[in-house]
Amino acid sequence: MSKRKLTKRQAWRIEKIQAERNARALKKDAQLIDARDNNGQSNELGAEKRGLVIAHYGTQVDIEDLSSEDKATPRQRRRCHFRSNLGSLVTGDKVVWRDAEPTGVVIAVQDRESELSRPDPYGELKTVAANIDRILIVIAPIPKPHTQLVDRYLVAAENIGIRPVLVINKTDLIDDSNRATLDEFVHLYSDLGYEVISASTIDCTTPSTLQTESEEQDNNNGGGLDNLRSFLTHFTSVFVGQSGVGKSSLINMLIPDLNLQVGPISESNQKGTHTTTTAQLFHFPEGGHLIDSPGIREFGLWHMKLDDILYGFVEFRPYIGHCKFRDCKHLKEPACAIHKAYEDGHINEYRMNSFNALRTTLTE
Repeated sequence: MSKRKLTKRQAWRIEKIQAERNARALKKDAQLIDARDNNGQSNELGAEKRGLVIAHYGTQVDIEDLSSEDKATPRQRRRCHFRSNLGSLVTGDKVVWRDAEPTGVVIAVQDRESELSRPDPYGELKTVAANIDRILIVIAPIPKPHTQLVDRYLVAAENIGIRPVLVINKTDLIDDSNRATLDEFVHLYSDLGYEVISASTIDCTTPSTLQTESEEQDNNNGGGLDNLRSFLTHFTSVFVGQSGVGKSSLINMLIPDLNLQVGPISESNQKGTHTTTTAQLFHFPEGGHLIDSPGIREFGLWHMKLDDILYGFVEFRPYIGHCKFRDCKHLKEPACAIHKAYEDGHINEYRMNSFNALRTTLTE
């Protein structure tokens, strides 16, 4: 459907409404400052500083001061309000802020280099984290891997151009009941070019069951926490995955003395309990940053178009645009290049089924 053109009067009215909303937001900020002054607290703001949002709590955020060049001294952290006209801030945002008592104020936010978003239950797109370089998709033997959720994360990562890596956690829980499933999982995504790292927060006395025959694959897949630390150094990464896969436990091992709360696995449904209630940013001793996000059991993609889903499946890309019909939906149309590739064995059956399942969630 073509985009509706606005008349000059309609465009003027929209601009007027936006200006009124901005004015109301500025007035609200002024009222907050006045209220703080009436309570006997100082409303004098300090100099502008560069800052990083390291946690978000409703109408307030925790800011880490980036203005100091002294790396030997721990950076100042400050609880801040943020001005209404800035919109929603998320962990990882780079901002300009000014100190005050009892809380500072964020006055501007810099453009995001990247962001990870998902639809909320009301259909609105919600940003989870900003300015991230890598997405670590964590799964574990228990709770049972939700592989379609993995594909949802991969599609999201591919569409925003952020490098994903799969982390198989809790490898100490691998036994004869789940070994074959996890081996098949590892080979599927490794063959697609995705890096897979095995990890466990408990020392295992038996060799990793995910180690493969070749030494090269062993280095990629069986290196444990050392390989994970190396992958995270010098980058801003985000951990995502089902609740209970051990994201917080991994972070506790990677960042000493952090002691994040760890929740048990439910015996009734074998799913994890939510212990992370807000996204927080932590620093690695070796360098780099990590954003720990709340567990997400469902990661909807209904805000995307069919072409976005198609692009997110990397093995589909060589065949995109080669169908007989330009508007091919890749269902039962004749001479569909995607289905021809599947029939010829170039596309895995599971991935084809996953693509078809994800397409049913689209609203268009």
